[in-house]
Amino acid sequence: MTAGEAFPGILPLDPHDRALVANVHPPEWRNPEPAPRYNLVVLGGGTAGLVSAAGAAGLGAKVALVERHLLGGDCLVTGCVPSKAVLRSARVVGELRGAPSLGVSPGEGTIDFAAVMERMRRLRAHVSPHDSAARFRDLGVDVFLGHGRFTAPDALAVGGQTLRFRRAVIATGARPAELPVPGLREADYLTNETVFTLTARPSALAVIGGGPIGCELAQAFARLGSAVLLLSDVPQLLPRDDPDAARIVASALARDGVRLALGCEVRRVTTADGKRVVHFATGGTEERVAVDAILVAAGRTPNVDDLGLEAAGIRIDRQRGVVVDDHLRTTNPRIFAAGDVCMSQKFTHAADFAARTVIQNALFRGRKKLSALNVPWCTYTDPEVAHVGLGAREAAERGVAIDTFTQPLDAVDRALLDGEEDGFVRVHVHKGTDRIAGATVVARHAGEMISEITLAMAGGIGLKRIAGVIHPYPTQAEAIRKLGDAYNRTRLTPFVKRLFAAWLSWTR
Repeated sequence: MTAGEAFPGILPLDPHDRALVANVHPPEWRNPEPAPRYNLVVLGGGTAGLVSAAGAAGLGAKVALVERHLLGGDCLVTGCVPSKAVLRSARVVGELRGAPSLGVSPGEGTIDFAAVMERMRRLRAHVSPHDSAARFRDLGVDVFLGHGRFTAPDALAVGGQTLRFRRAVIATGARPAELPVPGLREADYLTNETVFTLTARPSALAVIGGGPIGCELAQAFARLGSAVLLLSDVPQLLPRDDPDAARIVASALARDGVRLALGCEVRRVTTADGKRVVHFATGGTEERVAVDAILVAAGRTPNVDDLGLEAAGIRIDRQRGVVVDDHLRTTNPRIFAAGDVCMSQKFTHAADFAARTVIQNALFRGRKKLSALNVPWCTYTDPEVAHVGLGAREAAERGVAIDTFTQPLDAVDRALLDGEEDGFVRVHVHKGTDRIAGATVVARHAGEMISEITLAMAGGIGLKRIAGVIHPYPTQAEAIRKLGDAYNRTRLTPFVKRLFAAWLSWTR
C-alpha cells in the first residue's frame, strides 16, 4: 500500500508529500516496547494530543502517544497550515485587483494554480518536523502508530500491544460532517480533507456552508479564478459572528465574484455532461447550477467511533462528542478529553490551551476550568473577522447587561491610508463599568489585533486603562485606544463638567 492509498488526503504524493509522510507517519516506524505503566496515554496526535504529550513528558511524566493517521492532525495536514498558504496566494490577487485605487496598475498577473498548490505542499512539509514522530521520540514520548482502542478503564490496545495507564487523554479530533443531500455522495464531493489535493483549478465550484471554512475557501478560489457559488441554509454568513461583521464579509465575497445563495435549501445533486448539478431552492424557487466540483464545509463530527469507549466507561453524545465536565474529565475519572472531540470551540489554539488544562488536572490533581479560558477566534477572509468573549446576542441570552462601543475603521487614519476602511472594532463592556465582556474586530489583520483585547480581558484591564496606553501613529490598532477614549468621554457627565468648570474658573 502506498502512502497515497493509506492517507487519501495526501496527494499527488510528490516529493513534498513524501517528506511530510516521512515525518509524521514514517513507513519504517517500529512501535516501541510498552512501559509497564504510563503516567499518561494520549490517544490522538493532533494539536491537543501533541501538546498533552510534549507538555507531560517535559514535566517528567512517562507518556505514550497513539496516532493511527498523521501526526499533526487537521491543523498541519488539512486545516490551518495548507489553507493559510493558499489564502496568502489568493490575497495577492486581491491586492493586485485593488492596486489601481492606490495609483498602481500592475494588471492582475498570471495565476498558476498548480504552483499555488505546490507551494502549499512545500511549506506544509517544511513545518512538519515540529510534529514528527522522531521529534516526540526525542522528547521522551513513546510514539505508537496504529489504531488505538480502550480495552479497560485503565488500558488501551494498539498494534497488538497493551498500554496501561494512570491517566489518559482522548484527543481524536473531528471530521467533516456528512450532509443528507440526495446524490451528494455520488458526486464525489470535496471537504477540507481533500480539497488540498487539487492540482487543477475547478472552473466552477459550489461551496456548501457559510461558516469560516466555507467563506475562506470560497473567497480564495474565486480570487484564484474559479466561478464560485456559496450556498448556506441560514440567511447570515458566519452565523456565530456579529451581524455587522457578517455583512462586511458578504460584501467582500461578492466583490470578489462569489455568488451568495443564503437561506437556501440544497435539495439534491445530479450529474449531467460530466458536470455536477446542484439543485437548490430559495424562497420556494428552485434553481440548478452546474459545477466542476462541490466543496462541503458544513460542520464537524467528533471522532468517537471504534475507540472502545464503552470498555472504558466513557459516555458520548453523538452531536457534541465525548462528554466532559468543566475540568475536561470524562465519565471515567482516569480519562480526560481535549480538542475537537469534546469541545464546541474547534480551533487549534483552543485545543492547545485545553491540553494545558488537562496536564494540570490529570497529573497534578489541578482544578483548572475550561470555562476560565478567554478563547479568541478568527475567520481569515479578507477582511478578517476576529472575536473574543461575549457578543451582543450571547450577552442578551445570558442576561448580561452591556454597553457597546464601536470604532469604524473609516475614522482611523491608517485604515484610510491603507485603503482598508471596511471594518470596525467593537467592544462590549459590563454595563456601567469599563470591564470588557467581549469584542469583535473586522480588519485586514483582525487576527493580530484581537490579542490586545484578549490580553486585556485575561489581565483584568478595562477600557479606561487602554485609553492610557500609547499606540504608534498611524496604526489600525489605534482604533482600540480610541474606544478607550470613547469610554472615558462617558465618564464626563454634566455634573463632572460643572465641577471642572468651577475649578478652572477659580484657578484662572
